[in-house]
Amino acid sequence: MTLLGDLPIELRRYVRDGRISVIPSKRAARLLLLDQVAQAFEPGQRYSELAVNEILKSLYDDHAALRRYLVDEELLSRTPGGTYWRSGGTVSVSPLSPVSLIGGLDPG
Repeated sequence: MTLLGDLPIELRRYVRDGRISVIPSKRAARLLLLDQVAQAFEPGQRYSELAVNEILKSLYDDHAALRRYLVDEELLSRTPGGTYWRSGGTVSVSPLSPVSLIGGLDPG
């Protein structure tokens, strides 16, 4: 599955063949799409500007504009030296099973 392959219906008009075809003009839709893009970056990992550009080039022709949107909306942060990290967006969390909650012991 590609990053932009299984989008909510309201975002599908902005994506063609797994790539962004146009950035939504309405902020609400743009934020939803940018949140999907932010999923390409692992929380806690640092990225060089070159690495960020390579990821974003695979999603949208104007990778610099996409990078600016992500930084402006605080989904990515950067140092003055050009190191980036994911600083916002949704994070998938799988539910914990009772076994993992109690260290492998069955409470029953």
